[in-house]
Amino acid sequence: MALSGITMESQRCTLHQPGLDAVPMVLEGSYPNFGLQLHYREERLAAVVVDAQRGPQVVADETPMVGRVPSTLEQWIIDQAEAREPHDELVYIDAGVPGSESSGVVIDVQRVGDHLLTRPVVFPLEAMDDLSHWLPREAWSRC
Repeated sequence: MALSGITMESQRCTLHQPGLDAVPMVLEGSYPNFGLQLHYREERLAAVVVDAQRGPQVVADETPMVGRVPSTLEQWIIDQAEAREPHDELVYIDAGVPGSESSGVVIDVQRVGDHLLTRPVVFPLEAMDDLSHWLPREAWSRC
């Protein structure tokens, strides 16, 4: 599994079984020391979730995405959408979570103390048609 050869940290893997409205089987690899969760579908990487506190900084168009104030990144996505044709850059999934279609990222949030900070979730292009069902519910924040 990814990263298993370069870390002494034991990884936690969970297999999610599909329910009535659930996604097809998703295997999760959790790397808390790196601040990453990797999700696999059909033996392919399906998403990378970056922890707001411990994860590596992810940069898109020179804009840091991890551990930021959510409204700042939402405005960045809105500005990106206005600058591109045909203005379908901005997507929202359940609970108003914004995403950038061209960047393949959704700006989820994570509670840190009494603050909410950004926790990007990176997807492949094929996930954009049904983002809220691409991963199991447990993968999304519950703030």
